[in-house]
Amino acid sequence: MDQDKALSNRIAVLRAEHKMTQKELAEKSGVSRQTIISIEKNRYTPSLTLAFDIANVFGVGIEKVFQYKEEK
Repeated sequence: MDQDKALSNRIAVLRAEHKMTQKELAEKSGVSRQTIISIEKNRYTPSLTLAFDIANVFGVGIEKVFQYKEEK
């Protein structure tokens, strides 16, 4: 049987480290604040392009923002 997999993220942590609001990240990423909120709460999975855009805002690789793990 295959195990479920989940995408998690560190957006809230990175925003805090960069002293950035959800609104600022949204503006820099070209999306709404509601989209950032949904991604942070794992309610919405961003497109690959958006995931790279968010990582670029923080100046890190995509793997530093998003993790794809098996749930046990």
